Amino acid sequence: MNQMIEPAEGLSAATLDRADLQRAVALLEAPTITARMANLVGTPLEFAVRALPASVSGRIHGAVEAALYRSAQAALLSMENRPGRSASTRWHKLAAATTGAVGGAFGFTALFLELPVSTTIMMRAVADVARSEGRDLSDPATRHACLEVFALGGKSGKDDASETGYYLARGFTADVMRHLSAELAGRSLAGHGLTGGIGSKETGKWLAKLVEKVASRFGVVVTEKFAAQAVPIVGAATGAALNTMFTDYYQDVARGHFIVKRLELRYGEAAVREAYNRIAAHGGR
Repeated sequence: MNQMIEPAEGLSAATLDRADLQRAVALLEAPTITARMANLVGTPLEFAVRALPASVSGRIHGAVEAALYRSAQAALLSMENRPGRSASTRWHKLAAATTGAVGGAFGFTALFLELPVSTTIMMRAVADVARSEGRDLSDPATRHACLEVFALGGKSGKDDASETGYYLARGFTADVMRHLSAELAGRSLAGHGLTGGIGSKETGKWLAKLVEKVASRFGVVVTEKFAAQAVPIVGAATGAALNTMFTDYYQDVARGHFIVKRLELRYGEAAVREAYNRIAAHGGR
């Protein structure tokens, strides 16, 4: 069944959709989480990251990938599937602050115990926002879009320095998303003649590929967070503040992301992207 796309005039006039898109631009083009963390701890994070042993950085990235995979499977399935329900942003920030306080109080060794818990809390926060924007939590595309949020807040070490902006960052997972959607829809993929639905094993394989892509970006940000929490002056209070800031940031990114996704369904991706870039170029107006 073909989707009806509305004319794009609604994104140019003084409409609620135009206001929503302006809000999304403001949220998605805001200062990065790295800049906010550095401001909080009063230390340039690149120096703190360099002080981390290489073995620790490797462990962090491995732990991030595992935490993202498990949270993507568990967080959405444990939530009530009521599209349009208001998001409970305050509860998730409180839960994140609690885990951050534990990590800050017990030092660096507690961070690996904290990561799976805090990642699941953030995934639930992102899914809560997705649900409030009308997304069906039982739809695999929603789970993938939630994972995509975690790729929007950081860059991998292989990224081009010029790659900035929401749509450029979103393109990072676009190929994996296209292939994944094609398999889940049971369409032919890359000439292999794959038709019909796929099983849980194949779905898990593509989810793992998407998580791997996302973890290469989110892992950089988490490494910076771990480095910030490893600064000697950081205690329970600052650990709680870092986790609250982290959750707040990804809730905002999720809100902007799912506003854009909702508008793309209504007006088409090309029209929304053009309007988005025009608003961003004019400072949000």
